Amino acid sequence: MNDLALLALDTAQSMGATFADVRFLTYRRQDLLTEDERVASINNRTDTGFGLRVIANGAWGFAGSSTLSREEVMRVAAEAVAIARASATALSKPVTWAPEAPHRTSFRSPREIDPFKVGVDEKVGLLLEINRRLRKQEGIKKAQGYMTLRQEEKLYANTDGSLMESDVISTGVQYQATAVGAGDAKSRAYVPPPLTKGYENIDAADLLAQTERVAAEAVQHLSAKDCPVGRKTIILDPHNLALTIHESVGHATELDRVLGYEESLAGRSFATPEKLNSLDYGSELVTFRADNTLENGLATQGFDDDGVPGQAWNIVDHGLFVGYGMGREVAAEMGYERSNGTCRADHWGSIPIVRIPNLSLMPGSEPLTLEEIISDTDDGIYIEGMGSFSIDQMRCNFQFGGDAFWEIKNGKIVGMLKNVTYQAMTTEFWNSCDAIADERFWVKNGVLNCGKGDPMQISQMTHGAAPARFRNIAVGAAR
Repeated sequence: MNDLALLALDTAQSMGATFADVRFLTYRRQDLLTEDERVASINNRTDTGFGLRVIANGAWGFAGSSTLSREEVMRVAAEAVAIARASATALSKPVTWAPEAPHRTSFRSPREIDPFKVGVDEKVGLLLEINRRLRKQEGIKKAQGYMTLRQEEKLYANTDGSLMESDVISTGVQYQATAVGAGDAKSRAYVPPPLTKGYENIDAADLLAQTERVAAEAVQHLSAKDCPVGRKTIILDPHNLALTIHESVGHATELDRVLGYEESLAGRSFATPEKLNSLDYGSELVTFRADNTLENGLATQGFDDDGVPGQAWNIVDHGLFVGYGMGREVAAEMGYERSNGTCRADHWGSIPIVRIPNLSLMPGSEPLTLEEIISDTDDGIYIEGMGSFSIDQMRCNFQFGGDAFWEIKNGKIVGMLKNVTYQAMTTEFWNSCDAIADERFWVKNGVLNCGKGDPMQISQMTHGAAPARFRNIAVGAAR
């Protein structure tokens, strides 16, 4: 494969490209879905191909193919250069490209058990046993289990002189119980963190141990009180926070979105460059750390698709907005000396774009438990898990739900609520944070299905957090 990569680069340069990079990729994926007592689907996919980017006459060109031969590599290189030259005829300004030293490196995500060597019968058997246990609870009418196993093997080379290889395995599992009664249906899910780990991340003992609780809470959800309408103190668990971080901080600080590259599809961002180092994004307690070297992080892949190794940096530092996620092109456009390596494509046939890094709300620095936060809350709601959400095109005004909701009175949980949503403006919300549990309770939850781009690309990243409290937040407005 190295010979084909070098042939692609040499051919592109011989035809006038001033820069070229090529990615040879093999994707392997297995998705298993069970419903009640049956297997709903088992999908196995393997996909191999390469994508070649070039800059010629100051413009980008891109082409790819699933045929791995010398003749096809040379044809694709010629096509990419021809596309760049055609694009240059409508160019308003030439592509600028932040420098990056050449790298010769390899990366392999940790794994103890290869998930693709574990029998399908074992995987399906686990999911069906989970469903069986969920359905033992009176009132549960539907049980679903889902497992996803992914592997991406990559060879990246560019005309800077980089030659880099990676092999990343990601695993995740979740299940849901749905209760029906009194003219309503309510669900409860269990979603352990997906990680770049082997099959050891699928903890059968833990998954089975949670079924009784999950099923009982689904039934309890049916008879829960409706969410009050007004302003409350809310406490969010790490899983719920992962989605709130993702939408209101992760997407808001992608530099290509800030510069308007996403405007036609998914909106822009309020976090514009003049606000850097001056905007109070959150309270003094709030630090958002980007870290594409995070152990088992879903965006920890060794290097990005611009050939830039994984790095760590702050997006928000003790409340102050200080940074972006970026690739080499937008880094140069802003005058940065180097990209921080957040440009990724979801397929060999996709063009790399800026993607959210592993982005986490850092834990509190003082010893603090969830129980202590609850006991210090007179009137509030504790929210667990992800639910529905919406956010405006500037990433300012948002509304989030959750998976389970618990009413707090005088420092104690007194019962379950339903139909809970919370609504806020991004910076007002994060500035209302007045308590974060310490590192003992920090969890690496993640997102496996982040959509961005046109055509849409799907990516993955981790959002770590510990339970956190927010004061005077509007709740119940969705009713």
